[in-house]
Amino acid sequence: MADTRSATQAQPPSAERRERRDRTERRSPAARIARFYREVVNELRKVVWPTRTELVTYTTVVIVFVTVIIAIVATLDYGISKAVTAVFG
Repeated sequence: MADTRSATQAQPPSAERRERRDRTERRSPAARIARFYREVVNELRKVVWPTRTELVTYTTVVIVFVTVIIAIVATLDYGISKAVTAVFG
C-alpha cells in the first residue's frame, strides 16, 4: 500500500518534540540559563502571596505546633528513660 500522507501534513508529535529538543540543545549555555530565569520569574508572578496577617497567623500556628510536638517528644523521652533506669538499674 502506498503512503497516503502528503508532504505538507504535520509531523507526528514525537518528531515535533524531538525537533524542539534538538533546537533547545543547540542553544548556548548562557541562553539556556537566561531562559530558565525568565521561566522562573514567570512562574513566580503566578504565585498567590499571603498577606502580612496570613503570614503572621501561619507562622504562629507552625511555632505553636512545633512547640507542642517538642513537649510531647521530650515528655516521652523523659518517661522512657526513667522506665529504663528503673528496670535495668
